[in-house]
Amino acid sequence: MDIIRELEKDFMKKEITDFKVGDTVRVAVRIEEGDKTRVQAFEGIVIARKGSGIKETFTVRHISFGEGVERVFQLYSPHIDSIKVVKKGKVKRARLYYLRKRIGKHTTIKEEREAAKDRANAEVGTESVS
Repeated sequence: MDIIRELEKDFMKKEITDFKVGDTVRVAVRIEEGDKTRVQAFEGIVIARKGSGIKETFTVRHISFGEGVERVFQLYSPHIDSIKVVKKGKVKRARLYYLRKRIGKHTTIKEEREAAKDRANAEVGTESVS
């Protein structure tokens, strides 16, 4: 059992962007067509993360031509070129499957603002100096 974990660590050395459920991410996927390889972006909201270690997966959902499209990615897959966080979401759930039933503006998620946190920290810092 310990040998399996050691082998998994070798494959998990890939740098992964820190993201969580509710974030809007842009996943760059390598697609092989014949002898050519290209990178295609898939942008959407992360609605679930499952598993641990090398078997960890995440599900991304977006709307395309009025239809909801979900895609499950393996976190440490060699087909994933990069993962970029576009927006940080503020949610209170671990799975956002309820978004499947919603349409249009009802699928929006509140944005977690980094600037507001920085301002609050700066104000606390100035009060202690005064």
